[in-house]
Amino acid sequence: MNNIFECRLLLVDDEPELRKMLKDILQKEGFQKILTASDCKQAMELFQTAKPDGVILDVSLPDGDGFSLMRDFRSISPAPVLFLSARDEDENRLLGLGLGADDYITKPFLPRELLLRLKGVLNRTYFPVSVRQIEKPVFRLGETEVNLNSATVNHKGKLMTLTAKEFVLIEKLYENRDSIVTGDSLCRAAWGDDLYGYENTLMVHIRRLREKIEPEPSSPCYLLTVRGLGYKLIGVSKV
Repeated sequence: MNNIFECRLLLVDDEPELRKMLKDILQKEGFQKILTASDCKQAMELFQTAKPDGVILDVSLPDGDGFSLMRDFRSISPAPVLFLSARDEDENRLLGLGLGADDYITKPFLPRELLLRLKGVLNRTYFPVSVRQIEKPVFRLGETEVNLNSATVNHKGKLMTLTAKEFVLIEKLYENRDSIVTGDSLCRAAWGDDLYGYENTLMVHIRRLREKIEPEPSSPCYLLTVRGLGYKLIGVSKV
């Protein structure tokens, strides 16, 4: 494809009015290949046959939940997923991001915010900015080795791969090690200057990152929260 507007999108929501509104918004923006589904069964059938390039997925569906459906999608294709979540849903469900979702947005939402987040996800997936081929650092946090060249974490022989967001976040923190990095700065690094409202998403990714680099994620000793300001990476040693 030549641009994100050629992406085939799958929109999954059980509210007919919302599906129509979202489809109209997307078409006015320039997206023309839009498929819609009202439940898990129909969504899976379309996902298997049409092979969409991106999915907008409601968390709550009449015959299942979006998180389980996303796991089924990911067994077939790595197509990016943007969750829709009602404000009154338990925030713990946002841990679905840790299952591999690319982003989420809460209802009700502004059309512009939805479009910015969707285009950001599609651009990062299909049209990433070229990365300069330079040697990146390898460093240690206690008994854990972090290799930014291979985007891996090695803890006593257990090798874990960093997700794209985790990689950007820890690289930013490493560049400013022993100093406070504001939440806004981390959000801009991971999601771009033209996007906003990523505070909850950032917390989810920080939690997942701690699960890979901290001996006790619930009591971090390397990736610290500086209340009201941001985060700080300490205890770094060169390999």
